[in-house]
Amino acid sequence: MGMRLGEMKENVRVLVAACLYYSGLVKLALWCMRRSGQHLIILNYHRAIGGDLRRQLLYLRRHYRIMHLEDALEEFYLSHKEKKRGRDRRIPLVLTFDDGYHDNYTHGFALARELQVPFTIFLIPGYIESGDPFWWREGDRLVRDSQVDVAAIEGHAYHLGQLEESRALAQFIDTRARYARSVAERETFLADTRRALGVFSPVEEEALPLTWAQVREMEESGIVSFGAHTMHHPILGYLADPAEVRQEVGECRRVLEQQLGHPVRTFAYPVGKLEHISEEGLQAVKEAGYRWALTTIEELNNAQTDPYLLRRLPGDLAQHWLVMAAELVGLLGVVSRLRKKYRAWAPVFSRSRSTSTKFS
Repeated sequence: MGMRLGEMKENVRVLVAACLYYSGLVKLALWCMRRSGQHLIILNYHRAIGGDLRRQLLYLRRHYRIMHLEDALEEFYLSHKEKKRGRDRRIPLVLTFDDGYHDNYTHGFALARELQVPFTIFLIPGYIESGDPFWWREGDRLVRDSQVDVAAIEGHAYHLGQLEESRALAQFIDTRARYARSVAERETFLADTRRALGVFSPVEEEALPLTWAQVREMEESGIVSFGAHTMHHPILGYLADPAEVRQEVGECRRVLEQQLGHPVRTFAYPVGKLEHISEEGLQAVKEAGYRWALTTIEELNNAQTDPYLLRRLPGDLAQHWLVMAAELVGLLGVVSRLRKKYRAWAPVFSRSRSTSTKFS
């Protein structure tokens, strides 16, 4: 029933988005947004399979000016930029993929070449060199592939024949890895957990990291560029030692420049909300010599956006392109935003009703 309800809600969203698009309201909103001032949209994807990336890219290519990340940022922050007559006036948009999954090469790269759509991948050199599965996928994978019925993990026994306990263990693994105070602590915990669960099977290839050979092939094409995403993808704000923060940020740039043969000037913070970055993380990025850094704060960029705290909107492969079209111009999500605003005002409103205060 829950699944059917979810499908019904999504079908309604698509229907509403279709009405907005084919009535011309999306086009009007896009025109208004373009007229309202300088904007830069950066989309944040991870995988390149599991949805309909092709239809999304076809829509974006038609209605936005898709640019290489550094080209877009150079233009965006050029204070004396001239608006030349006849220049493409569409809103600039950048496609980014975090982490460097194998399917970014097999699917994303092939599609980018076919459609001539540039994008940037933020790489984690430590994973490229080890070929290990990414830590944030290990909770579900290890529980799914476990070879034991009862798992003793850090003093607690999980009965994996029970769905609730299996879910609890998967959540514990993810949380323990996420909040690790060092990369060494995280990797030791994951290695111990794999042994406890008897999991030594390989991961499906598409979910593994890229190889350096694939990276260089994409780089040589001129359609894919690369940025830094730390050496081992710790959450910088949770690391205990500021020296490790600096090493993760700075060493990543050094390795990438050695492999690619040119300066690497862009960085994406792992996970990427403000609480995940920390002052040490922000300072480490500046000290390492990066020129721009990207968060996952879900907003558009304007002329006042800090170049070390650039905003990105989530790229959702499962999202219908019509829904994406309406959301990018702010025509969907209006109801939920109004509901949040009402909840924020509700206590004040309740206290003020006796005095008949009205809020606009």
